[in-house]
Formats: sequence, structure tokens, C-alpha cells
Amino acid sequence: MNLSIVDLAPVPEGGSATEAFENTVERARHAEQLGYDRFWVAEHHDFTDRLASTTPEVLIPHIAAKTDDIRVGSGTVLLNHYSPYKVAETFGVLDSLAPGRIDCGLGRANGSPLSDFALQPDRSQQRRGANDHKEKIHEVAAHLYDGFDDDNQFGQLDVPQAADTAPEMWVLGSSPSSAAVAGELGLQYCFAAFIRPEPAVRAFEVYRERFEPSPFGAGPDEPRGMLATNVTCAETDEEAARRRATTEASRRRLRQGDIDRPPIRSADEAVEELGGVPDPTPTDVDPGAWPRAISGSPSTVREVLGTMTDQIGVDDVVIQNQIADPENVLESHALLADAFDLSPR
Repeated sequence: MNLSIVDLAPVPEGGSATEAFENTVERARHAEQLGYDRFWVAEHHDFTDRLASTTPEVLIPHIAAKTDDIRVGSGTVLLNHYSPYKVAETFGVLDSLAPGRIDCGLGRANGSPLSDFALQPDRSQQRRGANDHKEKIHEVAAHLYDGFDDDNQFGQLDVPQAADTAPEMWVLGSSPSSAAVAGELGLQYCFAAFIRPEPAVRAFEVYRERFEPSPFGAGPDEPRGMLATNVTCAETDEEAARRRATTEASRRRLRQGDIDRPPIRSADEAVEELGGVPDPTPTDVDPGAWPRAISGSPSTVREVLGTMTDQIGVDDVVIQNQIADPENVLESHALLADAFDLSPR
């Protein structure tokens, strides 16, 4: 199994975005040393008291400059807010700065009404509807891979490019509809099980049913998928479940619309808020009944992730977590690398 990481740049207690980004770079360099394939950064808005990763296009070159060969990318760019041409220009520049190391992960999501409104380029008009998502992803790929038909006016536009490489294209989503988009465009697909795990099996079925290779080479010849999931690993199942409490308490707040309180800063605080330590993750996970967050010892996590990836037929997993203690994050990543026999660099 190939492992990667998607990072949220959490703001440490008493710190600022500066410290958050320093910690993100430390995690990227650590991941590279451990043998992880990719290090992605997320895009979140209006959570800057707890998450600093608002602009993956700025973080990516900084991380690439601080590392040597690990792939660096977006997990994800929220394309509903942006022009496809500008995104293509940005990722063309990034790939030119770090040839052969850049991943362009594209998705969509809404934040708060205020942040969504603030991100609109022209507030005097309604934004294009959600049904243009496939079209916008196609435009980004076509700009980067010279894929416009001869009669398309956008074919006259160029973007900065490295001599022999282009960004790897990924569609990110958590539903069969996003899987269909990825398949029909012939792009790689990453399913976000930490958002909505229930339709994972069906999503990958749809992806493979709809897959047609990109006519201009923007994707693989055969379907290629990745699973994104929240994982907390510790020496024992019990300690991992305790550390997972931060994720569970944060999710409960979000579900209840209770997001204005100060962020949860420790596992003990999360356990107190939940009224106890979460139950350990069972190893017998059934299709359609996956947990949103997984925890366990290295052997437990290896068994659970092995079952999940077998059910959807993928060999790549990208790890997300919301572990409160930065040192525990590094420990979790190291334990996972050892559990899956990653080759250290």
C-alpha cells in the first residue's frame, strides 16, 4: 500500500499561522524521510483560529522548496470559487518550479455563507451553478495538457509549463457524482471517506464504469483511485482511541453548528467534552458502514485499511488527522510508515 498525507496546518495554542506553517513543513519533511508518496495541503476558509491552510497554491511551493522529492499538491483546490484558467496558470507555474512533483487536486465545497460571498470574484452576479463542476475541471486539465479542440477559443491561451512535465490531475470528492466526473474525464480519483464514507464502494464502481481515458493524456490509461481517510495511530488501540477524541469532539461541534467556541487543544479536553474515551475502531468494517475516523495500534490500522482498500480496489491511501498534540501527529505518521513497510528516504 502507498501512503500519503493531507495536512490542514492547525494553529497551535498561543501560536499564529507562522507557527502552523512551520509545523506543516516539519511534517512534510518527516513524511518524506519516512517514505510517504505525497504531501497535500487542504483549502479551508473562515477557520483561521484553528486551521491556517487557506491557500494551497502558496503553501505548495514553500513545501516543495523545503523538501527534495516527495510529491506536493492540493487536497483540494475548491474550484467552485475560482477561474479554471487561473488555476491552470498557477499549477503550471508550480510544476515549472518543481518539475514532476506537483499534484493538482480539484474539488468543490462551501464554507460559511460569508466566506463564500467574500470569495466571489463578481458579487454583482450569481456564481455559476454547481452543475458546471465537470466543465471547470475539464478546462483546467485542457489548459495544462493542450487539450482544447481546434475551434475552442481557449486553445489560443498558454500557461507557463515545464519542458517535459505537467501536474498530476486528481478529482477529489465524496459521492458517486464526483466519481462519475473523474471517470468521464479520464482523471485519477480520490474519495474523501472522512467526509462521507457510506457511498465509497458505489463511488468506485461508478468511477470504473464511467472511465474513459483522457483524449489528451491528462490522466492514466486505466482507472486509478485513492482513499482519503482520517487515521490516528498509537502504540495501543486504547491510546489511539483517546487521541482520536479530538476528531470526534470537533465533528460533533460541527454537526451541531457549535463552531464559535475556542478550538479543542488536547485529547483530555476532548474526552471530557465527549463524556469519555471513544470506542476503539473495530477491525471488521463492512462496506457502507465505515467509520469516518479510524484509530488503533499499527496492526489494527493495517488490518482496517487493508479491508477498506480491498473493498474498493485501490492501493493508495492519503491520511488526514486532527490529533491535538503535534508530537503525537509525527508519532502516528511514523507508526503507520512502519506498519505498511514504507521505504525510508
